[in-house]
Amino acid sequence: MSGPDGYGSYGTSASQMPPSVRPPLGATPQERVLPFRQREAQPEVEPAVEQPVVETTVEQPVEQPEVVMGPTGRPMPQLPTPGPRAAHDRARVISMCNQKGGVGKTTTTINLGASLAEYGRKVLLVDFDPQGSLSVGLGMNPHTMDLTVYNLLMQRDVALDEVVVPSGVPGMDLLPSNIDLSAAEVQLVHEVGREQTLQRVLAPALEHYDVVLIDCQPSLGLLTVNALTASDGVIVPLECEYFALRGVALLKTTIDKVRERLNPRLQVDGVLGTMYDGRTLHGREVMQRLVEAWGDTVFHTVIRRTVKFSDSTVAGEPITTYAGSTPAAESYRQLAREVLVRCPDA
Repeated sequence: MSGPDGYGSYGTSASQMPPSVRPPLGATPQERVLPFRQREAQPEVEPAVEQPVVETTVEQPVEQPEVVMGPTGRPMPQLPTPGPRAAHDRARVISMCNQKGGVGKTTTTINLGASLAEYGRKVLLVDFDPQGSLSVGLGMNPHTMDLTVYNLLMQRDVALDEVVVPSGVPGMDLLPSNIDLSAAEVQLVHEVGREQTLQRVLAPALEHYDVVLIDCQPSLGLLTVNALTASDGVIVPLECEYFALRGVALLKTTIDKVRERLNPRLQVDGVLGTMYDGRTLHGREVMQRLVEAWGDTVFHTVIRRTVKFSDSTVAGEPITTYAGSTPAAESYRQLAREVLVRCPDA
């Protein structure tokens, strides 16, 4: 439909108009004048409900102590500093035993004894090797001594106090030896109770000392059996070499026989790896096999190779006084702490 001027349409076409909405009957005049869209239903809005604030705490992760792996492939334990020893009835007697020579028995006896003396223990070292290496390692000449452990074993009129000499280390004494002791092994064969001879002569010392360390000869003969019979425990120094590892089975058999037949209280206090060189694959493999064979009997402490041990032997004193601040000295102090943890009666 055109407008009056013929050019356009009036408004909007019917198809574009919104649907007609009539006010309801009976509506008031105010409702009639309101736009239709305002009379449409409005959605009801519920008032906002204030939600309670919940505080959340973020749990901090608990820091786990760092595990330090030792050279034996096991976690290193925390070894406390030993306190003074309580009153006791008798000393603990420990033999350094291995039928193979050159594994560190004498070095361990000297330096372990000196370390125990540093921790307040009164220590007696017994040189039970005819070579007299323990006496030489403490700066003495065994060939010039009038009385040695041989006289104590074979002569009834010789008392222990007459033979014991100071070692030069405070709190540590020495029962010296020399080549004469080699004759004792032959002479003791015909004695009654020959295996208990050393136990008998050491009996008076047990009430005056806390620890007695016996340096055995490199064999499993009668002298070594005497030392095992007199001992409460055995420490087996073992060089971290293949040939040293092979001979340990025979030593264990000897210890078991002495326990069954002569000394029921005898036990292995520990196996000590000596002359260890962690830079070599061979040294690490031997240590691994040692732990597989002996388990927790192996000490966590390992004695590494160092020329300081040879130097201290020439000087005639323990490593703890010759080079007390070196790792070698600290390793024997650590061994002393570990021995005291394993042997509360020491």
